[in-house]
Amino acid sequence: MKIKLKKIRIYAFTLLAVLASAQELCAADMPGESTETPVVADAVEGGGVQLEEFSRKIEQRTFVPKGQWVAGLSVSFSQSNQNNYSFLIVEGIDGDTYSFKATPMLCYMVKDDMGLGGKLEYSRNRIRLDNADIVLDSETDYSNENLYSISQGFSGMGIFRNYINLGRSKRFGIYNEVQLKLGYTESKLSNGTGKDFTGTFSRSYSAGLAVAPGLVVFLNNYSALEVNVGILGFNYNYTKQITDQVKIAHLHTKSANLRLNLLSISFGVAFYL
Repeated sequence: MKIKLKKIRIYAFTLLAVLASAQELCAADMPGESTETPVVADAVEGGGVQLEEFSRKIEQRTFVPKGQWVAGLSVSFSQSNQNNYSFLIVEGIDGDTYSFKATPMLCYMVKDDMGLGGKLEYSRNRIRLDNADIVLDSETDYSNENLYSISQGFSGMGIFRNYINLGRSKRFGIYNEVQLKLGYTESKLSNGTGKDFTGTFSRSYSAGLAVAPGLVVFLNNYSALEVNVGILGFNYNYTKQITDQVKIAHLHTKSANLRLNLLSISFGVAFYL
């Protein structure tokens, strides 16, 4: 039995060797096929090869040169008045609101198309609501009268800017701005009259990191219009509230967002000196 098993193994190894040799011979005789990976190369004298150079044909041009100062200002203002106005479930709205924000900016180009600088921001908002009725159905409604709110805030931020030109154009370009922001806001809220009067005073401290890409259009060699919008942001906010000089409350909030916020679109003018 052992002799037969040895013979079977010898026959099996011999058959495998024959099949392998036949496969190599067939591959060598077949025209137009090769088992080697082709290499793109040009033959040169001496039997050597030279790889072909590949160019992506991307032209990189300087949009804002090193050593240039960039100064800018962004201002926004809005105001509205309501007289017996209705919106969804809120009816009989009487009051007025306004908001104002100004943001000066200064940046120095430490390298071609790369700059470091800072921004200052001041904002002020006011809401005066004389009357408003919240109507849920024919039997359920709430009335709110003599609501007054006013707030103002100050903030400073360090910025890093990177410019990219669009094609060969020196007039149109895009930029990305990374912002590190620290802010302070104080606000007052009052409601009611007489014995029903109540008021709350708040102080808020905030810190955040944001990414704001934008578009720049040069009007001439020294001035340009800018539009930017926030996409990515991380924020931390601490608020301390005092109600009627008796109750004290503390609020800590943390948030992160990765979305296109159309409400954060900012328009401004910049001067390149």
